[in-house]
Amino acid sequence: MTDTQGPDAERTDTDSELGEAEAVEQVDYETDEARVAALRAGLGDYELDDEDAALLELAEEGPDAIRVMPALPVLAIVGRPNVGKSALVNRILGRREAVVEDTPGVTRDRVSYKAEWNGRRFTLVDTGGWEPDARGIDRSVALQAEIAVELADAVLFVVDVNVGPTSTDEHVVRMLRQSNRPVILVANKSDDTRRDMEASSLWSLGLGEPRPVSAVHGRGVADLLDLAMEALPEISAVAKEELGGPRRVALLGRPNVGKSSLLNKAAGEERVVVNEIAGTTRDPVDEQIELGGRVWRFVDTAGIRRRVHLQQGADFYATLRTQAALEKAEVAVVLLDVTEPLSEQDVRIVDLVLESGRALVLAFNKWDQLDDERRRYLEREIEQDLAHVDWAPRVNISARTGRHLEKLVPALETALDSWDTRIPTGKLNAFIAELIAAHPHPLRGGKQPRILFATQASTRPPTFVLFTTGFLDPQYRRFIQRRLREDYGFEGSPIVVNMRVREKRSRRT
Repeated sequence: MTDTQGPDAERTDTDSELGEAEAVEQVDYETDEARVAALRAGLGDYELDDEDAALLELAEEGPDAIRVMPALPVLAIVGRPNVGKSALVNRILGRREAVVEDTPGVTRDRVSYKAEWNGRRFTLVDTGGWEPDARGIDRSVALQAEIAVELADAVLFVVDVNVGPTSTDEHVVRMLRQSNRPVILVANKSDDTRRDMEASSLWSLGLGEPRPVSAVHGRGVADLLDLAMEALPEISAVAKEELGGPRRVALLGRPNVGKSSLLNKAAGEERVVVNEIAGTTRDPVDEQIELGGRVWRFVDTAGIRRRVHLQQGADFYATLRTQAALEKAEVAVVLLDVTEPLSEQDVRIVDLVLESGRALVLAFNKWDQLDDERRRYLEREIEQDLAHVDWAPRVNISARTGRHLEKLVPALETALDSWDTRIPTGKLNAFIAELIAAHPHPLRGGKQPRILFATQASTRPPTFVLFTTGFLDPQYRRFIQRRLREDYGFEGSPIVVNMRVREKRSRRT
């Protein structure tokens, strides 16, 4: 009968009187530790890999052992359309991940992949999304490269050796020279020694020695990666977690929602000038602002604007700017204009925050202009479009007048505290045991997967790993996430529940 009940059934009276976390609090510390030791010993019967062992070692070091995973260095691949960037990504990854077609502009998103070379792990970023607009393509390519470079520790600039240097390439090079990032010039589609000779023409770009490769055939890629590893730092200088100092806040939202007004009002002066002229290279400026008796570092995102020469591609570039801000922030304040219906772009920005793993606060701006009729529609829109982030603190403000701006501070503090929260391994396993006892996983095919051990792998955001004997239904994983929120809070922070399905060791006679 377990199947019909399911994890989403209403909580019983006993449940409501005593939540799993409260029951866990009553467990004696020594009993709690003994439980963890027994569960940990039981994992010895299962096949574990090196990553499992490292994770378990960290879990044993105590509640303050795991704070932040070191940020992997970032290697970006840029270049004009159809030079073979995605083919090079696939070759480096050793699998077909990026979409490859013989058509310019196939890559529609900035996509990150985890990669490894000679024992070095790094993040590989594939870029694209240029509009095939003859009038604006040069600027589009340069802007894309500018954003990719902002978010990278080193850059592979890919040029088609069969075409040679073009005016578009030279447009990008001017920006790359000012970036202060290591740039490796890649002469792609060099399938033989004759093509290698033709690569010499790329010296004219002024980026040093061209490195001939063939992404399709793999020729020269190993040597290229060796060079890239020399250029990359051990820990990312652009995406690294900074411990201590003012907490970093990104103001996000679609154009004209009030980001610059909020930043100026918080600062008490005109700090941000929004410039929509295409071709203006913007250096992001972080503002130190005192608000609510604390100093905060607000990440300037005024650059998330609609560019005049990038018609239907504008949303793509706004998304990139949003990602750039999130890379540097700890918590995101997403501004929403209450005088207009919630848009697909609003929801997309919220989802970008979720994907980034940053803490989240929703700020409903222009609240002083809200009438009763619009308020009713707004509540429906929130229930429909923002139900998946009902855990995020909501603040009603007016950026123009500064009304209720002080309410932002407790919301930010709550979200950041949740983002930093760690549950000790003992308490987490006792919580999971109570949860399973009250609501077992439904039977599937006559079998019931068991949770062998649970640990919190990291904070920022809180990330939990469950060692299991079988695959947990997505519904059951969501149930665990919901109960973690109900009993431990996590208001304003995404939480991640990952699984490691492990099989028993085969017994040898």
